[in-house]
Amino acid sequence: MARLFGTDGVRGVANADLTAQQALELASAAVEEVAARDASPQQPVDGVPVARAASSADHRPVVIVGRDTRPSGEFLEAAVVAGLASSGADVVRIGVVPTPVVSYVVAQTGADLGVMLSASHNPMPDNGIKLFAAGGLKLPDEVEDAIERRMAGPLTRRPVGAEVGRVRDDVTLVNGYVDHLLASLPAGPGSLQGLKVVVDCAQGAASDLAPRVLRAAGADVIALHADGDGLRINDRSGATHLDSLRDAVRLHGADVGIAHDGDADRCLAVDALGEIVDGDQILAICAVALAERGELGNGTVVVTIMSNLGFHHAMREAGINVVTTPVGDRYVLEAMRSGSYSLGGEQSGHVVFLRHAGTGDGLLTALQVLGRMAEKGQPLDELAKVMTRLPQVLVNVRGVDRSRAGTSEELRAAVAEAEAELGGSGRVLLRPSGTEPLVRVMVEAPTDQLARSLADRLADVVQRALR
Repeated sequence: MARLFGTDGVRGVANADLTAQQALELASAAVEEVAARDASPQQPVDGVPVARAASSADHRPVVIVGRDTRPSGEFLEAAVVAGLASSGADVVRIGVVPTPVVSYVVAQTGADLGVMLSASHNPMPDNGIKLFAAGGLKLPDEVEDAIERRMAGPLTRRPVGAEVGRVRDDVTLVNGYVDHLLASLPAGPGSLQGLKVVVDCAQGAASDLAPRVLRAAGADVIALHADGDGLRINDRSGATHLDSLRDAVRLHGADVGIAHDGDADRCLAVDALGEIVDGDQILAICAVALAERGELGNGTVVVTIMSNLGFHHAMREAGINVVTTPVGDRYVLEAMRSGSYSLGGEQSGHVVFLRHAGTGDGLLTALQVLGRMAEKGQPLDELAKVMTRLPQVLVNVRGVDRSRAGTSEELRAAVAEAEAELGGSGRVLLRPSGTEPLVRVMVEAPTDQLARSLADRLADVVQRALR
């Protein structure tokens, strides 16, 4: 049986792959696992202690629940809340919020668990369930596996009477998160005065909050795709579709464009010329800034295997060490915690500032980039010159059996042939997606033409070998 959890929670087409019944059972199993761990000493995971709320004999688990704007989030939230409360957990619903808000509120309130209903950058029919442990960190693999095992058996935690969980709403909890974000600015709240910013909210969870935070920071803000219309979440907008943001930046003569995805755990940017500044470039800008301030933990930044070779070259020139992990901000975070590093992230725009957050946070990232522009008095295109990107082509191959990507001899031979053709001047990465039903083919090469040619050739092999 395939593992239920992917690289970022449970995800699939709502009411087909991800049903209300499954959401209810997952929530119930999560409470049972939290209660079981509450009652026994915790063992470190990969040498790292697992944070949890203080326990006592009569402790009732407390769970924070948020969601993005997808219509399916309404029934999935109802199912999750039913599963939590029927298993004896008290539930606090905080409304439509970015994923990082759930992480923050869990940590600040001492809650035992956080649940976010979102499929992040995926299209509207999809939805997902992300779980956060006490302390606001994503659950380790071993805890997710334990929850899956509980789902496979009978769920037995069924309190009655006064022992059933209670449910309440508290949308004011987001206010502390806003104050926290503003306090993270290098020069303090209000320091973005004079910057004109276009922010693309992808019709998602940050539609209200992102413009509010940027205005409170002093920026002149033009909000794009910020109606909060969940039917159009990520639809030709946000961090996965940057064309309308580029056009808006040029039209309004803005200094910078910021793009979030549906749950605002990502941030990509566009400079005043309309050129894209991706997650690698954002990481490079922030790594140098933190190093200058003496705030870059152990002089190291953590990235994934998808990071551009140009990033590695730039960090070497800046005297900054690089640690590489598998794809997924959870793996970045695990490496950061184990090595006491303060900055890490992904090319896709997930960036973790461990001093300020326990997960990737698009709004926090935007403030750090804009704060650096204000601090240096330089436009984004100048700051982005800290690294030169090697031409990189990414092709997503759909309609194939991604589970066989790692075992196909035909694919292995095709990758070896492409690597030999590059001769050390680039690299090839072929991997199944952890969040979508597809296989990703990535090629870096000295020229765009060579990268495109090799990527298309490998995509054809994937289509043929895994159909």
